[in-house]
Amino acid sequence: MELSVMMPKYQKVFLTALGYELGPVVVTTPELEERLAPVYARLNLQAGQLEAWTGIAERRWWEPGTALSSGAIAAAKKALRKTAVTPADIGMVIYAGVCRENFEPATACAVADGLGLRGAAFVYDLSNACLGVLNGMIEVANRIELGQIRAGLVVSCESAREINEIALARLLQGGEMEEFSKMIATFTGGSGAVAMLLTDGSFGGGAGHKLLGAVSEVAPEHHRLCRWGLQQGGGIGQEQFMYTDSVAVMKNGVGLGLKTWNLFLQQMQWQPSQVDRVVCHQVGSGHQESILKALQIPKEKDYTTFRFLGNMGTAALPITAAIAEERGVLKPGQRVSFLGIGSGLTSLMMGLEW
Repeated sequence: MELSVMMPKYQKVFLTALGYELGPVVVTTPELEERLAPVYARLNLQAGQLEAWTGIAERRWWEPGTALSSGAIAAAKKALRKTAVTPADIGMVIYAGVCRENFEPATACAVADGLGLRGAAFVYDLSNACLGVLNGMIEVANRIELGQIRAGLVVSCESAREINEIALARLLQGGEMEEFSKMIATFTGGSGAVAMLLTDGSFGGGAGHKLLGAVSEVAPEHHRLCRWGLQQGGGIGQEQFMYTDSVAVMKNGVGLGLKTWNLFLQQMQWQPSQVDRVVCHQVGSGHQESILKALQIPKEKDYTTFRFLGNMGTAALPITAAIAEERGVLKPGQRVSFLGIGSGLTSLMMGLEW
């Protein structure tokens, strides 16, 4: 009998504050296409195709040489300033980005140091493609529910500049339509940092948004459809690469998402009509349309940022939630679902009372 991973319904876990930082350099899709002009001419592509395919008009990059931990620290400080929680109260710091500063030590250590965290605490990195922040939230929530800690931070900082520059250089050196197709997803990437502060609600200034529960489903047989890593370069060293079978990721990801959604509603004992708002992982227009149609979620219940921020990996969904809260889209008392689907393939869906 096949079983899903259903987290317990939490009784004393709150998403108390969200903080974020965006890369300061705005890069438009026409700017990318201008740099790709020789490639477009060689492959007989028309200008405007990239935005037509993805629905992304622009994205953000960090300045060259920006430390990932600096973005995560800035986002974490913004979250903490909204609350009565101090670094001394934090019992856990998880850095959950795909991008990291080193193989070791954990980037979370640099973040903890930047916040002035010392002494008894859990500090480590967690990696699971675009679901890292949501997985980190479950880790912190479980510690809080067990009474081991009162507050914890999940942070991430993603950078798209480097992999985009590599992809641009590789395509300008040659390559046919097949290779270009595998890199389209790369050009959707954006840069941003986020911090999610979870607590037991015992601090002054308001508990925040109650975390109710979550469901996780995986389809690891599709783990080779989207890959970002290192491969042997032309010389003696290694270089980054990112290849995505966008069609297969869409097809199988939507199928996994539908399965997870049905189990999520069952676990939460919710009817679809009782979900007031959803925030999905931000990929592009095609992904949004496909997943909402499959899950039969009205488009007006969704909120997106991909058109101007692109796909910021692990930071995409939580930054979108933070912006939606700032703009009054997410309102107190609403039932809100975070819908995560990431490479692997993995899916995690989370329910909150805002």
